Amino acid sequence: MALEIHNITFDCADSRGLATFWAGLLGWNVYYDDDPEVVVAPSYPNPGMGLLFIPVPEGKTAKNRVHLDVAPDEGTRDEAVERAVAAGATVTGDHRKDDGTGWVTLLDPEGNEFCIERGAAERGPRTSTAYRIG
Repeated sequence: MALEIHNITFDCADSRGLATFWAGLLGWNVYYDDDPEVVVAPSYPNPGMGLLFIPVPEGKTAKNRVHLDVAPDEGTRDEAVERAVAAGATVTGDHRKDDGTGWVTLLDPEGNEFCIERGAAERGPRTSTAYRIG
């Protein structure tokens, strides 16, 4: 029996504020009610996997052990980085190379790491072979 990912959860101070940042970055929707938890997902009523933002009293104290790698579905990686910075992200690592490969590491407004990679149009066709385990 396999499991599917329902949500990726972020502990945060401002669930609606951080959800709004990520919704803008991903082009997804923000869903909430009177509960302090907020979901960002592509659509409703069957959103599929989403991002869940839960307010917690303690602040972030260490580097994330898991982070999101995102890539633009339109435009370029560099345009996506500019858009993320304009929305409140901070660049912490620039791994772009002269040949156009590479990625940029950023922090969201609450310090969660994420990377922006090149989109499919910039990468071109994949040449590696994927193997399935299990």
